[in-house]
Amino acid sequence: MSPILQGLITIALGVGGCVAYFYAANIVLDRVIFPPKGADPGRNINRANMVRPWLFLFPAIFALGLYLAYPVVGSFWRSLFNRDGGTFIGLGNYERLAMDASFRQAVFNNFLWVLVVPALATFLGLLAAQLTDRIKWGNIAKSLIFMPMAISFVGASLIWKFVYAVNPDIGMINAIRVAFHMQPLDPLQVPFWNNFFLMVILIWIQTGFAMVILSAALRGIPEETIEAAVLDGANPFQLFFKIKVPQIMPTIVVVWTTITILVLKVFDIVYATTGGNFGTQILPSYMMQYMFRDDGRATAVAFVIMIIVLPVMIWNIIQARRETR
Repeated sequence: MSPILQGLITIALGVGGCVAYFYAANIVLDRVIFPPKGADPGRNINRANMVRPWLFLFPAIFALGLYLAYPVVGSFWRSLFNRDGGTFIGLGNYERLAMDASFRQAVFNNFLWVLVVPALATFLGLLAAQLTDRIKWGNIAKSLIFMPMAISFVGASLIWKFVYAVNPDIGMINAIRVAFHMQPLDPLQVPFWNNFFLMVILIWIQTGFAMVILSAALRGIPEETIEAAVLDGANPFQLFFKIKVPQIMPTIVVVWTTITILVLKVFDIVYATTGGNFGTQILPSYMMQYMFRDDGRATAVAFVIMIIVLPVMIWNIIQARRETR
């Protein structure tokens, strides 16, 4: 049996199961639990109507509990055991993380990524969205800027490894250094600054995403406000920063928080370029060090990442709802 046919059969069984569930649940609710008869049939009907929405919500709640809540609780419980899961050690894994200098370095680097990447990617995306809308070949420019989004993180990392190559015949940075009679160096081994060289890769990828979203937001600004500002004598900079940007601020915040969530989970770039060496360790790459040899510590790091990401996700959902309203 082909995989496509198996998928269609699975979908058909799922849909059929849901239909059968809803039909049977309504029959049991109306005829067995709260039948519309007896001394007070109106009361039974009202009770059935109060319970019925929860019957429709139950499959979604069950799926969320099975695939979301259960793994979270299970991961936290697993993080309370030692490396082989045989001995309960409480918060021992979290204590070891707090005392580990590599973990503290990873947390610091993660905060650097969170501060730099979303801000620069959103700013450059906004700048590209504004400038490309003012030139004749703007659609071609947008396509070129958006193109890195089609490249995987590993592929982009390999491309930029050539840019950062020590050999001046390959690496662009060292070619410029040699042209100015300077000695070649490996940018990915320069302490502290190598983190920013890695951030450039993600900024290069995410600028296109920010540009597309913000370009749509800029085009949605009412022309009346722009025309009124022009009549009042606003120059192009005032028009952009005082008229356009405030009106699309909710969209800017959503783009910023979306990129922030991605930054907190990114791992491919660091793993494919430096492997977390030379002071470039971040939380996901730190977690991968223990993934196959210390499940307790690895799940503890995963839970820490979830706690860091959760407030940003909640803020993103709130902002998205405000924008839709």
